[in-house]
Amino acid sequence: MANAAAPVLELSGIHKSFPGVKALSEAGLRLYPGEVHTLMGQNGAGKSTLIKVLTGVHAPDQGSITLAGRAIHPRSTLEAQELGISTVYQEVNLCSNLSVAENIFIGRYPRKWGMVDWAGMRTRAAALLRELEIDIDVTAPLSRYPLAIQQMVAISRALNISSRVLVLDEPTSSLDEAEVQLLFRVLRRLRGQGMAILFVTHFLDQTYAISDRITVMRNGEREGEYAAADLSRLALVNKMIGKPADASDGTEGGAAVAGRSDGSPDAAAARVVLETRGLGRKGVLQPFDMQVREGEVLGLAGLLGAGRTELARLLFGADRADKGDIAIGDKAYGTFTNPRQAIAAGIGFCSEDRKLEGAILSLSVRENLVLALQARQGMLRAIPMQRQRELAEEYVRALGIRTASIETPIGTLSGGNQQKVLLARWLATDPRLMILDEPTRGIDVRAKQEIMDYVTTLCKRGMSLLFISSELPEVLRVSDRMIVMRDRSACGEYQRGELDETTVLHAIAGEAA
Repeated sequence: MANAAAPVLELSGIHKSFPGVKALSEAGLRLYPGEVHTLMGQNGAGKSTLIKVLTGVHAPDQGSITLAGRAIHPRSTLEAQELGISTVYQEVNLCSNLSVAENIFIGRYPRKWGMVDWAGMRTRAAALLRELEIDIDVTAPLSRYPLAIQQMVAISRALNISSRVLVLDEPTSSLDEAEVQLLFRVLRRLRGQGMAILFVTHFLDQTYAISDRITVMRNGEREGEYAAADLSRLALVNKMIGKPADASDGTEGGAAVAGRSDGSPDAAAARVVLETRGLGRKGVLQPFDMQVREGEVLGLAGLLGAGRTELARLLFGADRADKGDIAIGDKAYGTFTNPRQAIAAGIGFCSEDRKLEGAILSLSVRENLVLALQARQGMLRAIPMQRQRELAEEYVRALGIRTASIETPIGTLSGGNQQKVLLARWLATDPRLMILDEPTRGIDVRAKQEIMDYVTTLCKRGMSLLFISSELPEVLRVSDRMIVMRDRSACGEYQRGELDETTVLHAIAGEAA
């Protein structure tokens, strides 16, 4: 790492609020030339907001930004680029129908005698890409090339604009291992040329493979800044989630409370309900082998980006796997290409984003509740209104849904009651396997307990549950078995009682307890 006397970029005392939300408070960052500085933090830690303040998307409420010792106030991404700060985002925001050369120079086409200098542009584009170890036909449409090459084109465009600071916001989230290594070779080369690189990621292995220093954010604040060589993986995980490295009281979340109460199945005797063999998708999930048994609660633990939600979406057909296969009971399905196939096979899925992918806020409790069952039956076999009302009334009573009427719009209910309606939607399909992805996020303690008590009661009657939660005590408390995930793959499988919060964190960090 370069030992610069002063940072090339510094953000200090940054505050940013939105209506009802304080996103940043005393946040900051220092970036030196000739280094890769990684920004780490859990979902909601404030990383994206801080990047948006830096790149002119949001104006800070308080605080200062200095570039090469001079105060700056970028009011747009264009202004930030003109100052020397370029950003490459997770989603490649280029024009796939245009050529590679056009994408690199779009908006800044070189001119000669008042006309676009096409030959000069292509020559310069090819030279820029060769500096990044890429030798391709720059006259071909961008869509011809894989995502990793498109990322390199985006970086070439950024470098052609800026020579001071390069911000990479989750650039590896859709790349496979070989493509990541190509990107890292380029980053090391740029670092050696004196470039200051800010790398935003949630992958632990990648963080330690490329980083000189790490800034950790938590709850909108800068938790601390560390030399990567001086910060262990376990310490990093603990700092991200706000837990001391030796935290374990043996009760809440510890082995003493891990697992459900009496009545959980004998894992060895129970039938396999779902099995995956090599299920995966390039850049999303490494080939994944898993079994879920009848009546079992299988918990998935790991940090944001570990691959938990990605696995759930592949299982449900919400995203399409490109390798592996799924078996339900004795029937092999290959992979599901859409959710309807998964529903027909007996899988229910409560997404982590109940507002975007769950509740239709303008529809009533009854209408929301019967949607999945109606989808399984098909639109030509409408559920009779009397049956709809019976189902709605039954689950309102069973789950304690607080609503004036089953005809009340779900958007007027509290978050906890909305979540109960969505749970009832899938339970009405009588699933063999229920996938719950962050089912208790953003709801009160009582609603959490009611939901989990009801679901675990159903598991004792034979329903299987794949349970995903960022709250480790919750996963430990309800799971009969747990798979710990790290960086898109499974890194350990444990029976109830074999883990407590401390040992889970060691597993996530990839360190021995």
